[in-house]
Amino acid sequence: MYKIPLSKPDITEKEKKAVLEVLETSHLSLGKKYLELEKEIANFAGVKYAVTVNSGTSGLHLIIRALGIGQGDEVITTPFSFISSSNCILFEKAKPVFVDIKSDTFNIDVSKIEEKITDKTKAILAADIFSQPADWDELKKIAKKHNLFLIEDSAEALGSEYKGRKCGSFGDAAVFAFYPNKQITTGEGGIVLTNNKRIYELCRSMANQGREIKDGKWLEHFRLGYNYRLDEMSCAVGIVQMKRIKEILKKRAKVAELYNKKLKKIENLEIPYIKSGNKISWFVYAVKLSKEFAGKKRDLIIKEMGKRGVQCSNYFQTIHLQPFYRKEFLYKEGDFPVAEEISKRTLALPFFNDLTEKEIDFVIKNLNEYI
Repeated sequence: MYKIPLSKPDITEKEKKAVLEVLETSHLSLGKKYLELEKEIANFAGVKYAVTVNSGTSGLHLIIRALGIGQGDEVITTPFSFISSSNCILFEKAKPVFVDIKSDTFNIDVSKIEEKITDKTKAILAADIFSQPADWDELKKIAKKHNLFLIEDSAEALGSEYKGRKCGSFGDAAVFAFYPNKQITTGEGGIVLTNNKRIYELCRSMANQGREIKDGKWLEHFRLGYNYRLDEMSCAVGIVQMKRIKEILKKRAKVAELYNKKLKKIENLEIPYIKSGNKISWFVYAVKLSKEFAGKKRDLIIKEMGKRGVQCSNYFQTIHLQPFYRKEFLYKEGDFPVAEEISKRTLALPFFNDLTEKEIDFVIKNLNEYI
């Protein structure tokens, strides 16, 4: 049992009460709560439409299908992300085409995208890694120039802003995710965001077994669909979390500020970089270790910190070097050198809303001693 875990959800009596209120009704699914949560988040992000789903992964899959991307198509994306941002492309038998990342933001390197575009390319799927907004102005220019769809994997960036505009509002469609380590949580869960009515209608229908979204009969199915719905209890938690979003983001910013201030004195690591014009909502707090402490030495740090009661983690392993991707596409080390180097040097420290200054000091003391 860790003395200080890597992450911890911020659940109050308000969330518990909201769940109990749902349990007193006869609508544990497809009631009114999912519609209320969709409205809250659509308004927050500044988009017209939203569809709650049971995970960010499900949301990305629905977007790929709604855009008609399928066998033989290619989607340009990043190798430095959670694996679902590429798996969602494979679900529809399309191919993820990786582009290396920037060493400062960890986001896709827009200067390397156009050389990967072919007549098979149908979309660009960019991610706001560690809640750092991607370069959306340039991504939109490239997508428009080559007549490509633009998909925003903003799973980690609820509340982040790019040039004063909320993440989740830049692509043809976007997702947020609500796993317990995210800015807000519904346990499991996610949401699709879009300003395109057709994408909204298709995602709504496919998330609910292919039923029509208005006046559809329960046993009448108009297209291939899935059960990607989010239950009412989870939505009730999400609604309360969104009512508390300013408080939540403020707490996370305070923890990050304390880390930034105290870690500046520690050698052999860099605190998180924030690009000019970006506002970060802080999904995780990941430092970049010096090359001397990369790879196996980084892993030893994680192991030793665990012995001292502090849970740390690597974040992320590159997608192209995952066993399945190596086997399926014959990727090898050296294919995307920047992503691979960052993958070996990132160290995620404990980070959650109610992490105290005393706990932060304990984390830093042990980290500094071991380094």
